[in-house]
Amino acid sequence: MHYKTYYDSPIGRIALTSDGTNLTGLWLPKHKEFEQYYNENLTEIELAIFDKVSDWLDNYFSGNKPEIDFPLAPEGTPFRKQVWNLLLDIPYGETVTYGQIAQTLARQNGKEKMSSQAVGGAVGNNPISIIIPCHRVVGKDGNLTGYGGGIDTKIALFKIEKMNMDNYYRPKYSTKP
Repeated sequence: MHYKTYYDSPIGRIALTSDGTNLTGLWLPKHKEFEQYYNENLTEIELAIFDKVSDWLDNYFSGNKPEIDFPLAPEGTPFRKQVWNLLLDIPYGETVTYGQIAQTLARQNGKEKMSSQAVGGAVGNNPISIIIPCHRVVGKDGNLTGYGGGIDTKIALFKIEKMNMDNYYRPKYSTKP
């Protein structure tokens, strides 16, 4: 069984999900259909894990670097979980590229190289946004591409972490007739 609650943040209403013990999801405001991720109806309830996560978020949105002191249990394939574990190693206020993660994965798995696109797919399917900091992954040369929570949310999180925005740029999309 899975449970949910909501947290009102400076970037909008965030949904939190849990299996009763672990945090299984942190869904940003643009993730309106997050409940489809689960094969069951979610019950809105108060849980100790939600209190801990809310305290963590209060601390984070105040500009601090809180430690994760609660269990995370994102559901995904072994590959995705390996990528999400690497995201947890990205320091507060810093970024890495999809290519850098792919290189690290290749080394860890004894391969010559690994696909940046596969990494992007795993990053994009991270169910525990902010805490598993997928927002800290950028495209080559600082392109802020590919954030499911929206580029404006990604920029807001960068500002909370006091990142110098001069190093990053919004993706440019072509509009062909």
